[in-house]
Amino acid sequence: MQPVPTIDAHHHIWRLHDLTWLSGPQVPRIFGPYDAIRRDYPIEEFRADTAGCDIVKSVYVQTNWPAGQSYDEARWVQSVADATGWPHANVAHADLSDPDCGALIKRLADLPITRGIRQQLHWHENPQYRFAPRPDVMNDADWRRGLAHLAKYNLVFEIQLFASQMQDGAALARAFPDIVFVLEHAGMLEDMSEHGWRQWRAGMQALAAEPNMHVKLSGLGTFVHACRSDVMEPIIKETVSIFGAGRCLYGSNFPIEKLWTDYTSLYRTFRSVIGYLGESEQRAILHDNAARLYRI
Repeated sequence: MQPVPTIDAHHHIWRLHDLTWLSGPQVPRIFGPYDAIRRDYPIEEFRADTAGCDIVKSVYVQTNWPAGQSYDEARWVQSVADATGWPHANVAHADLSDPDCGALIKRLADLPITRGIRQQLHWHENPQYRFAPRPDVMNDADWRRGLAHLAKYNLVFEIQLFASQMQDGAALARAFPDIVFVLEHAGMLEDMSEHGWRQWRAGMQALAAEPNMHVKLSGLGTFVHACRSDVMEPIIKETVSIFGAGRCLYGSNFPIEKLWTDYTSLYRTFRSVIGYLGESEQRAILHDNAARLYRI
């Protein structure tokens, strides 16, 4: 099989001084100790990391700048794209519960590379895994009014959930059929016990029943802090079986994954795992689906 041009649909570039979660005293995080990435990660380093991996385009995903700076982050990402040609699309941040978020979303949509919005909704009983203040934020009427703005600008919503939240996530996608959803990190399977697999699988099936739900095969080393084919393979194969290759896409989650691997190892492991698929299915996951969803 010839090399497939690949779009990295989930990576982050950042300036350390603009990030609250990387500055100040280190606190426990889902991905463990992170001293190695408590520094700038410029686009030039990302390009060097991806050298030789057939990466032709990339999608930046927001990194939670301080409150009130969502537009500043997006404008900075746009400036990097203007100067270097990378990244090719931006998933920006907006607090959809803010009554004035419509004005922010319009400003974000006016930036040429804005293609989506992410507000992290994942909640877990383990505080180290928790980001949202409670598990059901997506059910609030005010929050949903904010989400409705995305349809006006053809913006994707990147949804990040644990298995216990997936039924609500499916109901959300069903309530907003005109919005395209992309599930982050293949549903964040953190419990690999038999019970955990059952709950995750049932949730993924509920999500996949909604035709506007897609899934990003990214962040698969998050809970083991390693790049391991024995972890990636069953998650990828089950996800592709549930959603179909036409709704799955590749993402690296770099530089978070850089804590335990290099880009080439991650990419080659991913390519090896999807080797059981036909060439057209592999191309869909590696390139075509991201090109279509993010219009790049």
